[in-house]
Amino acid sequence: MEIRSDFSQKELVHSEQEPWHASPMKGVERRMLDRIGEEVARATTIVRYAPGSHFSAHTHTGGEEFIVLEGVFQDEHGDFPAGTYVRNPPTTSHTPRSDDGCVIFVKLWQFDMDDRTQFRKDMEAELSNFENGVAKAELHKDDREIVTFYGLNKDAELEITAEGGLEALVLSGSVNAGPDNLEKGSWIRIPVGEHLSAKATSDGTRIWVKTGHLPFAEAPDV
Repeated sequence: MEIRSDFSQKELVHSEQEPWHASPMKGVERRMLDRIGEEVARATTIVRYAPGSHFSAHTHTGGEEFIVLEGVFQDEHGDFPAGTYVRNPPTTSHTPRSDDGCVIFVKLWQFDMDDRTQFRKDMEAELSNFENGVAKAELHKDDREIVTFYGLNKDAELEITAEGGLEALVLSGSVNAGPDNLEKGSWIRIPVGEHLSAKATSDGTRIWVKTGHLPFAEAPDV
């Protein structure tokens, strides 16, 4: 299966306008943003857990990172409320569930295979002081990528250039990015050699951004 798999092309998805599709697990649905592979895939997805739903225990051979967008995600390691950013590197395992339901943004098989750094962060708590209407928190950095969380006040401007490409998810608020208007749930992927120029059109705008990683995009080696 290939979905938006040409990483030389710009892509924009207003995910909250997309339909939900059933996953192999009862009560778990998803909106696929990009994908290379079948059920084992390099994938970027928004996943919704119905109350009381769960996945079977499994190991993330290629690692996973996720943001809890709504509700509380749970596993044997604890409860993860909305606004939590989590990295579970290759070889980690868990049994995910949600007692009351949740929505997460998740990326699979996109780690350096030697990465063993596991953590969770409250993104809002990581934000620094606002300067010119912009606050910034670097959530993760390695030789392949940088993951950053931005807070923007209305009319604040954000300019990001990344040689290795960029993707961003609007978590709240809205921005104007050239010809594109991005609102909550909008996901944009910008190819290598281009940049993001955005201006917040509402207070309380929050954006998750990853840069540098697109040259490493490939199907899982399984």
